[in-house]
Amino acid sequence: MAKDRFHQVVKTALESDGWNVTHDPLQIKVGGVDMEIDLGAEPITGGGARR
Repeated sequence: MAKDRFHQVVKTALESDGWNVTHDPLQIKVGGVDMEIDLGAEPITGGGARR
């Protein structure tokens, strides 16, 4: 999947805000259809979160 010009900016912003990018891209299969989503991310919890 080609990444648009905002991909790296969004990824960096998520990481700077305390998110952990888990997949780049996130590949999923639903009803026999393969799909890719730009990023999979989850918030960092516990002592690592910055707020």
